[in-house]
Amino acid sequence: MKKKGSYDYYLILATVGVLFVISLICVFGMFYFKAAQIQQMAPAVKAAYMNRMNTVVAPFVIMLIALLGICIPKRLLPARWLDWFAGGLLVVASGVSVVMGVLKGLLVVLFAALVLQVVVLGLAVAGSRRLHFEKTGYWVRVGSSLVHLGLVLFVLDLFFYEQQTLHLVLFWITTGATVAGMLCCFYSESVVRLIKGSRQRNADAGL
Repeated sequence: MKKKGSYDYYLILATVGVLFVISLICVFGMFYFKAAQIQQMAPAVKAAYMNRMNTVVAPFVIMLIALLGICIPKRLLPARWLDWFAGGLLVVASGVSVVMGVLKGLLVVLFAALVLQVVVLGLAVAGSRRLHFEKTGYWVRVGSSLVHLGLVLFVLDLFFYEQQTLHLVLFWITTGATVAGMLCCFYSESVVRLIKGSRQRNADAGL
C-alpha cells in the first residue's frame, strides 16, 4: 500500500513537471511566432503553425488532466481508494472517448475534477477536518483549494478559448481564484492578523 505522503510527493512532482513543460512550449511558441513573423504570413500558414503547436502541447495537457483527476480526489478520499477511483474515471472517460471522441472524454475528467474541487473548496471554507492536506492551517487549506480550482479552470479554458465570452469569464475567475489562493497560502499569517485586526476594530467601534 502506498503511503499518503509519498503519493502526494510524486503527484506534486509530476504536476510541476508537466506544468513546466507546458510553460516552456508556450514561451517558445510565442517567441518563435514573433521571430518568424508568422503574423504577417497567409492565414493557411498561421493555421498550420497553430495546429503544429497544438499537436506538440496536447500530450502534456492530457497528462495534466489525468493528474488533476487523481490529485483533487485525494483531498476527499483515503489513499487506498484513489487507485479505484482513478481506474473508474479512466474507464468512463475511455468509453466516452470511443463513442463521442477524445475531446469529450477529456472534458468528462475535467468536469469531474471541477465538481470535486468545488466540494473541496466548500469543505475547506467550512473548516472540515475530513479533508486530507499536507499542510495544516485554515487559510493554507483554503488557499490551496483556490489554487487548484484556478488550475482546473485554466485547463478548462483551453477547450473554450474560441468562445470569447465564456473564455473571458473563465479567465477572470481563474485569475481571481489563483491570486487569492496564493495570497492565502503564502501570506496566511498576515491574513489572520488582518482579519483579527478588523474584528477588533469592529468590536471597539461597537463599544
